[in-house]
Parts: sequence; structure tokens; C-alpha cells
Amino acid sequence: MSSTRNPASSAAPLPDRFDVCGVTPDGAAWLASAGTYPRSTLTLWEERPTAPVVLPCGTAFDIVNVPAIFGRRMLDRLWDEGPGSGPVAVHRGRTLLFSAPGTAQRLPSLLAWEAGESGGSGRVDALPPLLCHGAGDAVTVPTLSPVAHLTSRWLVAPDTRHPWLPGPEILVWAAVRAARTAASVAVRISIFPPADQDAKVYDVSRRR
Repeated sequence: MSSTRNPASSAAPLPDRFDVCGVTPDGAAWLASAGTYPRSTLTLWEERPTAPVVLPCGTAFDIVNVPAIFGRRMLDRLWDEGPGSGPVAVHRGRTLLFSAPGTAQRLPSLLAWEAGESGGSGRVDALPPLLCHGAGDAVTVPTLSPVAHLTSRWLVAPDTRHPWLPGPEILVWAAVRAARTAASVAVRISIFPPADQDAKVYDVSRRR
């Protein structure tokens, strides 16, 4: 899948030792470009690769924040039936989908429109709350270190200075289909409960 090219970041390249957990030096530079002082962020990562970093949204990316299992279902749809995803992280039981700037502003209205079009079919009612982080918000990103806590890690790690990022239309499409999948799974389990009730979670990082 080809990347959408954005203006080059002014951040200095990182040394090769930052190429861990799938986060390449270019990917780390892209993350740092979201902040006001990207060079300071890169210096912090060089000195303390396990340090958590809070980055602002709205310039390099927006974030759509969903429950972890539902987020994995969205990734299923994006990778199996759609164009793929941008960087994706897990943080404290939530899935963080990095999206195109402006997504946080437009996504709620698209969901409201989808609810009106569905005519009470339940496909939107089944969606969990989708939290949108855009301009004026900030998020904690996983560290670049391989010893990072499992509660905060990359599923699809940044690997380029110009990652492709899904917009609100694509994420609404993926969310609606993920809700349909969740509903069909619930029906099957209620009628034919399996011996093993543990959910099979798809690890999209293996698709990269």
C-alpha cells in the first residue's frame, strides 16, 4: 500500500538503535514531529528510550480511541476488506488508531449521519463510544523500548516519516462492520457456546 506523502519533517534522524518494536528511526521522527520541539523529543528518546511521551494531536495525526477488543475487530476489517491502517497502539485497555488530522472533528457527525441512515437497524447502536482526540488534545504514546509495559505497546508501529492515515469515512466504515461482526459472534455464542470461551484476538502486527 502506498503512503500519502506529507511535507518532510525537520526532525533529525535517529540512530539505528531506535529500530526496536517495529518503530523505525523514520517512524520515531514522524511521532516527534507532532510536538512543538521534535528535536527535544528525539533527544529524550535517545537518553531515555523507556520514557513515556505525551504528544499533541491535530497536526501530524488525530486519534480514535476505542475499547481494545473492538479496536482489534476494526483492524480485522481494515486489513481484510479495506485499505489497511496507519499506526495503531494499545494503551491501558484501549486501542488508539492514528488517523488523518481533522478526523476527530468530522467523525461524530458522520456517525450521527450513519445512525440516521440505518433507520434504527441497530448497526450504529451496537457501537461502543468512539473517543476522538484532535486539536487541543494530547495522548501518551508507547515507548520505543522492547521492555515497554504490555499495557502500552504498538500493534502497528510507525515505520516511515510519511505514514498513510485513514480518514473519518474509512473509520466509520470499519466501525460499522466491526459492530456487525460483534453482533454475529454474540448470536453464535448464545446458541452454540464453545468449550473455550476465550476470545481469539487477531494480532495485526503480523500483517506488516
